[in-house]
Amino acid sequence: MSDTTGIKPPSLWRNRAFTLLWSSQALSDLGSSMSQLAMPLLTLAVTGSPIQAGIVGTSAAVVRLACQLPAGVVTDRIDRKRLMLVADAVRLSAYTLLGVLVLSDRVSLAWILAINMIATVFHVAHENSQFGAVRNVVPLDRVPEATARNEARQAAVSLVGPPIGGALFGLARALPFFTDALSYLLSFIGVSLIRQPMQQERSEPREHPIKELAEGVKFTLSEPFLRAILLIAPPINLAFNGIIFAMIVILQQQGTPPALIGTVETIVGGGLLVGALLAPMLSRRVPMRTLVIGITWLGTALLAGAALLTGSVLVGIPVALAIMLGPACNAALFGYQAAVTPDRLQGRVMSVIFLLATSLASLSALLGGTLVHLVGGPATVLVFAAFMGLSAVAATTSQGVRRMKPLSELQPVS
Repeated sequence: MSDTTGIKPPSLWRNRAFTLLWSSQALSDLGSSMSQLAMPLLTLAVTGSPIQAGIVGTSAAVVRLACQLPAGVVTDRIDRKRLMLVADAVRLSAYTLLGVLVLSDRVSLAWILAINMIATVFHVAHENSQFGAVRNVVPLDRVPEATARNEARQAAVSLVGPPIGGALFGLARALPFFTDALSYLLSFIGVSLIRQPMQQERSEPREHPIKELAEGVKFTLSEPFLRAILLIAPPINLAFNGIIFAMIVILQQQGTPPALIGTVETIVGGGLLVGALLAPMLSRRVPMRTLVIGITWLGTALLAGAALLTGSVLVGIPVALAIMLGPACNAALFGYQAAVTPDRLQGRVMSVIFLLATSLASLSALLGGTLVHLVGGPATVLVFAAFMGLSAVAATTSQGVRRMKPLSELQPVS
């Protein structure tokens, strides 16, 4: 949304409820990201088996996909603040238990699997609740900016969390899990301090969970803009995840030293962080329709250009520039989604979007590796650029995107 008044809006950091919500989710995400590295390291230390370490990671991914839709129903049924507090309390207990088991040398693969899957279930519930809460703690026309700030938070946490988890694991195996538990305790305190309601009053009678789930799916498919998200977001996720994996495989096949490959990944991660930091400014100054359409086409061009550089570590530069555009695009898409979706359906709509986006992205590594083997590096990069192009075509031709209005002209849907 462009700033046409010339008056700079007050900073969201002066909004106590948003600041507490943002900080609590940052702590919660930090705990989760530390575990992303510490958990497979623990599995390897306990079992000595890379296969079993892979089983732990795959099980969490499967659980995440399986509980997305049910989590949407639950977060629309239960008070969001209460659910976030429960999610933090459960994960606090789970990681404290895991730390104790590691300290006492009684940890096993079964314990690791169980705790990892439980934590994943409640991570999804916490994340879904937070998304739905945003539009209730900030003015409607500031939701894209709030979403952009959340993108910055996620980018920063994804960069610093795994190294912290690995460093703590190197000091003591139990330390990252006790630190995770502490992060959830601090998140619990932050959420409990929020006084502003995180949802509108619920007056409609409860239906059977299956019927409520069907209602969320039906609404998502019936609303033009939400249909557009279902066409735009999944190919973007597949393109970015696939091209990053393919880039690593291509460089490894060319004999690039691991340190240089790590540098390329750092460049890409840095691009994401810079983009996330720029996203709040872009969301305030550029119309959302322009952001969505322009970013998808520019991203397609940058990824296609990366095909010319697959023989060099410079391939990371256009990929980083393309990924840098992602947070602003997400802010526009999900900010507008919050405006056109009734509060009582927020959880279910987001669960449908997340399920499609993440399920398609889960194929990215397999597709990327297969394509590199069959058609080579440049062609693989062009295939993923074509997926990005599908999102650009969908954004350009979609009536839901073309009819986007400034949020100041919309009334919140109740």
